[in-house]
Amino acid sequence: MDLGLENRVAIVTGASRGIGKAIAESFAREGCRVAICARGREDLRATAEELQAVAGSEGVLAVRLDLTARTAARRLHERVRKHFGTVDILVNNLGGNRKKPFDETTDQDWDDLLELNLLSSLRMSREVIPPMKAQGRGALLFIASIWGREAGGPGYALYNTTKSGMISAAKIMSVELASAGIRVNSIAPGSIRFPGGGWDSRANADPEGIARFVDESLPLGRFGTVDEVAQLAVFLASDRASLITGACIPADGSQGKSLI
Repeated sequence: MDLGLENRVAIVTGASRGIGKAIAESFAREGCRVAICARGREDLRATAEELQAVAGSEGVLAVRLDLTARTAARRLHERVRKHFGTVDILVNNLGGNRKKPFDETTDQDWDDLLELNLLSSLRMSREVIPPMKAQGRGALLFIASIWGREAGGPGYALYNTTKSGMISAAKIMSVELASAGIRVNSIAPGSIRFPGGGWDSRANADPEGIARFVDESLPLGRFGTVDEVAQLAVFLASDRASLITGACIPADGSQGKSLI
């Protein structure tokens, strides 16, 4: 299926590994020009080289910065506009977790996770919306989590709250921006395993425990893959999904049923 993404410009945050990297690669394979950012120098460089093999050296921009810094979103947007001239797609993928009981959380925990999982994405979105309005077209996508849709279990107050905030903000933005031709959606991945990721580390350290988790919580009998999330992201950003806005789509193999 031709998704009609040739020569469009996509920004993917937190894209040096895992889901973000897979999303950036999928956009590149669809003919997009891709801008990625991350904090880690080596992973970012390696990912940029892989993307350049697909999109060419002029089709990839890699920017090393920390998006939780208050001015970082503006600096990234300026770099992308200067390099590519426009922005058509923003994928807010940056995020992380800090698991602890609610009554042990601190103000610093909340400040850190709100910045990482929510505020950095909202600032990035504010930057790209005005030029998207001017061109009458754009797609914003938030990579949330099924832990933002359902209970998530003990220790997930920080993660659930911030991921729920992403989903809620995307829904409101979709209503406000519809008349401007800008669609806004979120994806709620379930447990995704990839080399070097959290689930991969746990599976290697405790294969029997993870086997029980898979049996009890994952109806398909396996973890999801980064490519499965990436394929959904690319579709939602394309004109093939022209009627889809304000949606939060789980990519979890029905794992969410175990969290309700």
